Amino acid sequence: MIFGCHLSISEGFLGAARTAAAMKAAAFQYFPKNPRSLLVKDFNRDDADLCKEFCKEHGMISVSHTPYPTSITPNNEEKRRLVIRSLVNDLEIAEACGSIGVVVHFGKHIPPSTLIESYQLMIEMLNEILSEWEGEAKILLENNAGLPGTIGTTLEELVQIRKLSDHPEKIGFCLDTCHAFSCGLWNGENWAEVVKKGTDLGYFDVLEVIHFNNSKYPSGEGKDRHAPIFGAGYITESQFDQLIKTPQLKNIPFILETPKEELPHEKEIKLLLEKWGSE
Repeated sequence: MIFGCHLSISEGFLGAARTAAAMKAAAFQYFPKNPRSLLVKDFNRDDADLCKEFCKEHGMISVSHTPYPTSITPNNEEKRRLVIRSLVNDLEIAEACGSIGVVVHFGKHIPPSTLIESYQLMIEMLNEILSEWEGEAKILLENNAGLPGTIGTTLEELVQIRKLSDHPEKIGFCLDTCHAFSCGLWNGENWAEVVKKGTDLGYFDVLEVIHFNNSKYPSGEGKDRHAPIFGAGYITESQFDQLIKTPQLKNIPFILETPKEELPHEKEIKLLLEKWGSE
């Protein structure tokens, strides 16, 4: 199993990779720049290249996550322009670091636009960004949290948006376990159904990363509050066990985004390796 966590780049990209290695993590996630800004970052390419080489040497996987303001359903032209420039910049940084891609949250429905218009806007945004992108790093669409029926919570939506884009080969998926639990896609008891649906849709064929998070609230309540994997959330160890032992998830990195103030990531990764490391 490939376990890792989200890490700061305060000591640079190489610094994050070294921190991951010291924690015995086989993967890590990072924000490519200020997580609260869409400004383009003139990043240190030497540092990025050293990060890439370090990961290659140590057999580690890295993945980037877009800043919080990123939205592929922007509500005005200025925001659209900023997001496009920022996302291309994120892809450039991910590529330089040797990362598999950039996690991007599925868009939201912003009234007065209709649902169809929101989906169309997402496809247009993806097309515009990826039409000028020639690197290997992918956009990794992440499933949304929310009440059942909220936009971006179903596997069908993610697969269809990718299928309808002009560059589906440049798009993969990120599955957030807390988000899936929040919206009832996975209620803890129906994992076999999720696997069958994902397999039939081809979802797992392009799944690149898992955000491995427990939930502080019961399934179906639509609340996106992460909890540590062990003993602090509504998803049980036996339910996680079913997920981890799924053949379709073999060799996919499981990245913790759990509250480290409740359980330090280094300790949580140690517990994960003790319980599931040999799977």
